[in-house]
Amino acid sequence: MPSLKDIRGRIGSVRNIAQITRAMEMVAASRMKRAQDSILAARPYADELEATLERVASAANLTEEIDPLLANRPVKRAAIIVITTDRGLAGSLNANATRSVLRWVTERASSGNGDGSVEIEAITVGRKGRDALRRAGVPIAAHFPPLGDRPSFGDVTPIARLVTEDFLSGKYDEIDIAYSSFVSTLAQKPEIDTLLPVARPELGEEGERTNDEYLFEPSPEAVLSRLLPHYVAIGIYRAVLENNASEQSARMIAMRNSTDNANELIDDLTLVYNKTRQATITREMIEIASGAEALG
Repeated sequence: MPSLKDIRGRIGSVRNIAQITRAMEMVAASRMKRAQDSILAARPYADELEATLERVASAANLTEEIDPLLANRPVKRAAIIVITTDRGLAGSLNANATRSVLRWVTERASSGNGDGSVEIEAITVGRKGRDALRRAGVPIAAHFPPLGDRPSFGDVTPIARLVTEDFLSGKYDEIDIAYSSFVSTLAQKPEIDTLLPVARPELGEEGERTNDEYLFEPSPEAVLSRLLPHYVAIGIYRAVLENNASEQSARMIAMRNSTDNANELIDDLTLVYNKTRQATITREMIEIASGAEALG
C-alpha cells in the first residue's frame, strides 16, 4: 500500500496537470472561435466561386484546349496534398486523417488503368502527417511548414503554384487533397477531394439555355482560364481553414476531457488518501491500546 506521502505527491502532480490542461483548453477555445469564424466566412465565397464557374461554363465551349487544368489524362502518377497539424494533443484528429490517407494510397496505387499501378507521392503540410507518411513508406515530394493559427490566402499561394505547375508539366496526372472537414465543435471528418484536374462544372438545365445575363470580355473561354487557377488556390485555402477549425475544436475537447479525467483521478486519490489515513490512525490506536494493556 502506498504511503500517505506518496499519495499526497500523486494528488499534487495530477492537480498541476489539471491546471495545465485547463489553461490549454481556454487557449484552444479562444483560437477555436476565430478559426470557426474564418471557415464559416470562407465557405460562401468558395461556393459562389463554384457557381460562377458554372455560369461561365454555360457560355463557354468546354474543351481541353481552353485550359489544360481541365485535361483528363490516364492516371499513371498521382499526388495527394496532406494537411495535418504540427502539434499533438488534438485527440484522434491526425490519426483519423492519416488512416484515411493511407487507405486512399493503397486503393489508388492498385487501381491503375490496365497498364500497371499508379505511382503515388505526397505533399505534406504539417509535421504529423509528414511523420506518419514517412513511417508508412509513402514518398514525400515536398513539405510545407504549418501555416499558423491565422492562415492567409497568401500562405497557400506557393502550394497552389507548385501543384499547378506539376500538373501542367505532366509530372502528375491527378492531384488530390486530404484534410479534416469541420462539421461541428464535437465532430470533424476526414475528407479527400480531387483538386486537379478541375472537375468540369455541372451545367444542368442552366447550361441548355443561352446565357443572356452576362457579357464576357474578351470571351467566356478567356474568363474561365483566368478563374481556374484561382479556383484551385481557393480549394487549398478552404481545406487549410477547415483543418485549422477542426484542429482547434479537437484540441479544446481533448483538453476538456483531460481536465475532467484529472479531476476524477484527484477525487479517487483523495478517497484512497482518506482511507489510508483512517487505517493508519486505527492501527496506531490499536498499537497504543495493546501497549497499555501489556504494561498493565
